[in-house]
Amino acid sequence: MATVASPAITPTFARLIGEVRAAVRRGSDDRTRAEGAAVSLQRYLGHPDLLTPEQEVPDPQHYRQHILHVEPDGAFSIVSLVWIAGQETCIHDHVSWCVVGVHRGNECETRYQLADDGASLVPAGTSTNPAGTVVALTPPGDIHQVANHSAEKTVSLHIYGADIGKLGSSIRRRYNQPVVPR
Repeated sequence: MATVASPAITPTFARLIGEVRAAVRRGSDDRTRAEGAAVSLQRYLGHPDLLTPEQEVPDPQHYRQHILHVEPDGAFSIVSLVWIAGQETCIHDHVSWCVVGVHRGNECETRYQLADDGASLVPAGTSTNPAGTVVALTPPGDIHQVANHSAEKTVSLHIYGADIGKLGSSIRRRYNQPVVPR
């Protein structure tokens, strides 16, 4: 993954930040924070002036992460991930709660569970998430892989309950175990 800081924000994105800030402050636990942030994000997906053109620039080698906002107290971060055809994440879980909203295109998400012995992964479901889809994840049990299997560029917005500016990534752990069928 290639990461760039993209601090310029549109007025529409500034409104999103304010709504997410309020939702995170209202939340009493990670699940309610994620659910509140998801409701806020859903209203803005697909809005033509949510992001600047620079915040939707892909990388030809890897999906690109643009860090768009980090809350001053580190309570949450908002990034855009930009994918061209065939790009994907490793199988991973997260350092915190997170919300994923597809702004343009389609993302394919495959969810996994650790087998009882911990030595392998078992597929737990796959979904193709079109523009407008929002998914909230709270650890533990948030093992997944995300990919762009379409021919078009995909842009998604991710809100994490952590300071991604400091951490560099939301990935807590990469899973290299073999995947076995159910």
